[in-house]
Amino acid sequence: MEKIIIEGGHELNGTVVISGAKNAAVALIPAAILADSKVTISGIPEISDIDYLSNLLKELNCDIKKENNILQIDPTNLKNTKLVKDSVDKLRASYYLMGALLGKFKKAIIRSSGGCYLGPRPIDLHLKGFEALGAEIEYKDDVYIITAKQLVGNTIYLDFASVGATINILLAAVKAQGRTIIENAAKEPEIIDIVNLLTKMGAKIQGAGTDKIVIDGVETLHGCYHEMIPDRIEAGTFLIIAATVGRKIEIKNIISHHLEALISKLIEIGIQMDIMEDSIIVYGRKNNLKPVNVMTEIYPGFATDLQQPLTVLLTQCHGTSKVVERIYPERFGHCEQLNCMGAKIEKKEGECNIIGPTQLYGTVVYATDLRCGAALIIAALLANGSTEINNVYHIDRGYANIDKKLISLGAVIERKIR
Repeated sequence: MEKIIIEGGHELNGTVVISGAKNAAVALIPAAILADSKVTISGIPEISDIDYLSNLLKELNCDIKKENNILQIDPTNLKNTKLVKDSVDKLRASYYLMGALLGKFKKAIIRSSGGCYLGPRPIDLHLKGFEALGAEIEYKDDVYIITAKQLVGNTIYLDFASVGATINILLAAVKAQGRTIIENAAKEPEIIDIVNLLTKMGAKIQGAGTDKIVIDGVETLHGCYHEMIPDRIEAGTFLIIAATVGRKIEIKNIISHHLEALISKLIEIGIQMDIMEDSIIVYGRKNNLKPVNVMTEIYPGFATDLQQPLTVLLTQCHGTSKVVERIYPERFGHCEQLNCMGAKIEKKEGECNIIGPTQLYGTVVYATDLRCGAALIIAALLANGSTEINNVYHIDRGYANIDKKLISLGAVIERKIR
């Protein structure tokens, strides 16, 4: 097991380039197997989730080649193999192979997926969507067996605007007979990116980015080239890093309108920024930062993936800030870890109060999930002394080369094997 040791107290300065979007990449790759020829995706991030997913595709006899940030996926010889090995447990997004395999072969046999524990995350909306298209579902020994004689378009209303369910239904519906309508669909930028890829492959889809997506099924899909969007969560994390411990940091390869909710909160706190077409410059942390209240919402509201990193900045605000988590009410594993470093965070059911400003101190902490790990990195950069962060595998799942990027800005970081 690896750990990261960070020496705090160093002011960061310079330029950082954001990688491709993790939450898009883990859906783009399963989508590619719906094609009958090679799909090339550029901008792929260097994260462990991509390696896990590539290995799952290799189990399906898919030819995968990766060079730098370009991934070539050739599904010509794809076989509908049962995905029941432990490797499925390592990746929450492995469930996208349900929709992709069901769409391509009318059958998917796959074990329950893993990933970070953020409280209950059922996939009932995914399964209801498959059933609405004509599939039958059996669950036995922790394995889903999903079959259909024929997939037929239908109108599907999602009780919750789930990103995962929206994508999975899209993947199953693009080759179904007739028209499928997804009502109350998720609007995240990652949805638009998936639809852009599928459209290049020959799919007929309208309404991506709205709450109503219309899919007219086609018989075949072909290969294409696709350049994916930058990671708005990584970009948001670096905006928070720059606001917390930076002097002047330029963050490049960023789509600012994907981050309007975070940017507005940073401005409310008192952070100065220059926002340009594809980059943002954040200027050094000011004194007398103002406390704010944050409530996570589905996009375009404040992203649940950014509330944990933002909490660290809130420990430096003068007064009491509140974070209300409406997506994953149990997503507060970072609070106990930050309190070990000197923060004053009062955790309640589905929310927390952060009392500031407080001085943070280096100690031994544990990343309980991916974004908790990001929060601990920011806290360690801010703290007096050295901080040892364990369970680094969580961080590596979603942040590409974060050690190198931070070191290039002036951070003092060392990675060790325990």
